[in-house]
Amino acid sequence: MKDILTKGTAEGVRIYALCTTNLVQEAAIRHHTSHLASAALGRAMNGALLLAATMKDNERIALRLKGDGPIGEVVADAEGTHVRGYVGDPDVFLPLKNGKLDVGGAIGAGNIIVTRYLQNAEPFTGYAELVDGEIASDLTNYLYTSEQTPSSVALGVLVNKEGQVIASGGYFIQAMPGCAEETLAQLEENISLTPYVTQLLELGYTPEKMIETIARGLDVTIQESIELSYKCRCSREKILGALATLGQEDISAMSQDEETEVHCQFCNETYKFSGEEIARLLKK
Repeated sequence: MKDILTKGTAEGVRIYALCTTNLVQEAAIRHHTSHLASAALGRAMNGALLLAATMKDNERIALRLKGDGPIGEVVADAEGTHVRGYVGDPDVFLPLKNGKLDVGGAIGAGNIIVTRYLQNAEPFTGYAELVDGEIASDLTNYLYTSEQTPSSVALGVLVNKEGQVIASGGYFIQAMPGCAEETLAQLEENISLTPYVTQLLELGYTPEKMIETIARGLDVTIQESIELSYKCRCSREKILGALATLGQEDISAMSQDEETEVHCQFCNETYKFSGEEIARLLKK
């Protein structure tokens, strides 16, 4: 199944659902993540993509979960159809908890920080304490306490014994002003009877079918479906531009080295620049 995000509405409620198995597997390969780190990173990227879908084109959202657990931090950054992310410790390992990967234990107690980069406005940053570190409930709580938008978020990543991501996705539900209480009650009942996200994906559910399942009994309108990808905004040119902003003394010192390496945390790419390339920055 392709990586897709589908947007829909149902009687005063917007419902977004996505499948991201391929892009989360790409992230796992790029960052050489353990089973547990893959699950944490995938959930965070799913959450970032769902929140980004509520924003305008060219607006961006950054999601950071910082706790006292062994993973350190989990960061995801989404803009439109693209997402990227990383974890503090990609090798993190904990015993299973109730037969499942212990993402909450890996993150621990701490905060969730969400920054929205808006068009023609200053970035908005909101904070909330982590509920359990499982990410979906943390996002749900953040949206209610920090942005005053009652919502429900479900996220899931399934990793097999070999460490391959075999299912990843999620959904986001948000009541719009004027939504009837009966509609919300119907949704609550539906959600309580709906299998986990990864179970739906394993059964072959598309994001559109997930929306129809969550909103069964309601009048559903599917608005659009868009393809998603793991994509970093870094490039050789951008990094050279960043190096050019350093002080002349720093650039001069770097130019004496045979080679300078710059590593991007988000995509794990390493860019190499010769001393001659660095020296040319002094002439600009």
